[in-house]
Amino acid sequence: MWTVRARRLVTADGPEDAPLGVREDVVLRIGDGKVDAIVPADEHLSGVDVATDLVTPGLVDAHTHAAWVGQRGEEYAMRLAGADYEAIGAAGGGIVASMRAVRAATTGDVAETLTARLRRMARLGVTTVEVKSGYGLDEASERKQLEAVARVAEDPRLPGVVPTYLGLHAVPPGQDRDAHAKACGEWLDGIAADGLARFVDAYVDRNAFSVEQARPVLEKARALGLGVRVHVGQFADVGGAEMAASLGAASVDHVEHISPEGVAALAEAGTAAVMLPVAAFTLAQAAPPVSALREGGVKLVVASDANPGTAPTESLPLAMAFAARQYGMTLEEVILGATRWAAASLGLPDRGRVFEGGPADLVGWDLSREAELLQPWGTPMTRWVMREGRLIVG
Repeated sequence: MWTVRARRLVTADGPEDAPLGVREDVVLRIGDGKVDAIVPADEHLSGVDVATDLVTPGLVDAHTHAAWVGQRGEEYAMRLAGADYEAIGAAGGGIVASMRAVRAATTGDVAETLTARLRRMARLGVTTVEVKSGYGLDEASERKQLEAVARVAEDPRLPGVVPTYLGLHAVPPGQDRDAHAKACGEWLDGIAADGLARFVDAYVDRNAFSVEQARPVLEKARALGLGVRVHVGQFADVGGAEMAASLGAASVDHVEHISPEGVAALAEAGTAAVMLPVAAFTLAQAAPPVSALREGGVKLVVASDANPGTAPTESLPLAMAFAARQYGMTLEEVILGATRWAAASLGLPDRGRVFEGGPADLVGWDLSREAELLQPWGTPMTRWVMREGRLIVG
């Protein structure tokens, strides 16, 4: 049994008019990986194991490409010199560069790199991470990434992982786009049968995959019992939001370009919109229409988009700071978007919030109030991090 005294507890489980559910000076009793009770500190008559000014749910990073290997640091310098995403790809960089690195690596190499990355994410307060494939671009290499994720998932000392199959990320050199889309659908049978993915994603955009190319793969995912997430409108609106909504997608991600009709479709379907402000910063893009999404009633999620090219970061707190400053999201929206709504978009409704009987995924911060979480510290500000009642940091 652990006991934690929190001078300020953010539960992310409050009512509509106070959704952060802040409680002052409480003690959390933790046993068997769960929060057994939350009581006022003056009602807890025995000692406590640890006292912390600010405690929150563990952060949930709902969009990452964290199972990458290799480096693409030169691309950032190219962008600073004016090169755009398409120009970098044409020069042999971009996703295809990561494809070559993944194909040259072993499953163990990918798992080792991912393990180190997840440990660093944990130090930033993250207890759950969605991890996509998408850098293999052939069946064996896509499976290699997903098998590495499965191997890492067995380690309780790391954040929990949610695997997503992203075969429709790019087209390997020499392959026809339609043929690759068809092949990705064929690979899905074995991936689903072996339990290697919980979601299937597709990059639907200008110079990526069209609605017509992506829909059969995503429909098959639904038929196989897998969830759907879709990269939508990063560079252009090609109807991806409407398609995703029609399939009951859990999320659409990026959405810098989305029509009013797309927003309405998301709201009606209950599909979350995942904000990826580090990528927008790197690419010098304008923010998505946050006000329209908010007014439409679309749930907003904030994620790091951790990847070696367009979001070279592992920091969800950095994305949170950017979401507040660049996207104009409120304190409540950002914190809920990196906890409760992020977890809900991953099909984990008991994560990302603190409640009696719920999992003890908790962070003790070296901060005093939740507003400080949105400051761009650039360094870990955690004192300890707990996943299912086990300390993974501290």
